Amino acid sequence: MARRRALTVCSISGCPEYTDSGRCADHRREAEQRRGSARQRGYGREHEARFRPAVLARDPLCALCREAPSVHADHHPRDRKQLRAAGLDPDDPQYGRGLCGPCHSKHTAVEQPGGWNR
Repeated sequence: MARRRALTVCSISGCPEYTDSGRCADHRREAEQRRGSARQRGYGREHEARFRPAVLARDPLCALCREAPSVHADHHPRDRKQLRAAGLDPDDPQYGRGLCGPCHSKHTAVEQPGGWNR
């Protein structure tokens, strides 16, 4: 039988709603609307057709752990916004690296603004 998670109060200050994750449904929905869709954040056809396949073909193993197959094409050392601000093409595969799922999650948690550990 699956264990149920304990309900806690929403992590947004002043919200009295109970949830089984960090934010209540209303605050999760608001955060997703502010974030925008993947297409709105710049991950369009060019990313899917050029960046991701080329990075994963070049880096079949995770660039960090070198043990697991790469499944995520990660912008590195600069993120997509920084590349665009510098006048560089964020869909150029030279600005990416292949990562496995666990390494990508760890990187996002530690390095991304508003990442899970911040």
